Amino acid sequence: MNLNSLDLNLLNALDALLREASVSRAAMRIGLSQPAASHALQRLRAIFGDPLLVRTGARMELTPRAQALRAPLAQALDQVRGLFVPDAFDAARSERQFRLMMPDLAVELLMPPLMEKVTRLAPNVRIDVVPWRGPAIFHAEFARTIDVVISIGDAFKGFHRQLLYSDSDALAVRRGHPVGARLKQREAFLSARHVAVIIRGQNEDLIDSWLRSKGIARRIALVVPGYIEALHVVARTDLVAFVPRRLIAALSRRLSLAVVTPPLDPGIDEQFMFYPTRAQMDPGSIWLRKLMLQTGRELEREKRRAT
Repeated sequence: MNLNSLDLNLLNALDALLREASVSRAAMRIGLSQPAASHALQRLRAIFGDPLLVRTGARMELTPRAQALRAPLAQALDQVRGLFVPDAFDAARSERQFRLMMPDLAVELLMPPLMEKVTRLAPNVRIDVVPWRGPAIFHAEFARTIDVVISIGDAFKGFHRQLLYSDSDALAVRRGHPVGARLKQREAFLSARHVAVIIRGQNEDLIDSWLRSKGIARRIALVVPGYIEALHVVARTDLVAFVPRRLIAALSRRLSLAVVTPPLDPGIDEQFMFYPTRAQMDPGSIWLRKLMLQTGRELEREKRRAT
């Protein structure tokens, strides 16, 4: 690729297309007309030798090549934007306090490696993690107090989104569970007694919403507000929990857990980092986001090594 022949504005268009998976929404996002966005997509297809967006029924979906571009492109654009930001954040001397909101599984997976980096690079920086409360709490006053949100979906107005890591769901049982291996079969799965995780701000476990769309209802014996509570209960009972696979792996040795592939596959879960538009060019926010993205990439590398 000869960069002299590349219109770098296409990268901004590509970022919008990958975020929105829609030509019309991407056009609105970056202030282009729909024909101009369509023309940009055609040029990008020629550059990458890949369709990037393909129509599936009534909607557009990203190709595998486009999916793979999302995280590195977002990181590259952040780095380019950073070239124009004064280097005003001295991590080694800073006493800044950052406020993060995330669910318990994100705390378990991300905070130990993130804090190792923060302690090494910025020993006087303080990280406050507030419990997950859902998008309904995000009125303007509350949103102004938050530096980073870790969440699935795309429900935070005034916040930009970057892919952090991907995961899949599996069944967690205690080692030695009497029917653990048979839970791969649909009949055993439906007969088992389950722990549902209903996070504050939600009406039901997201897995149950997905199962209902398939015409399936599982037997819920217990409802808890977090995934870690679910795994602690599962470790000491014959109950079953349908939770993110990475979290089971992180706690399997400590809690003596086994992972079982479910008979129904809900697909890939994507965890995103959201940060406020107002902080997009803030040197301290950029520093923290880079560390968070690096931590997410490390999780992805661990996943590849494990498979």
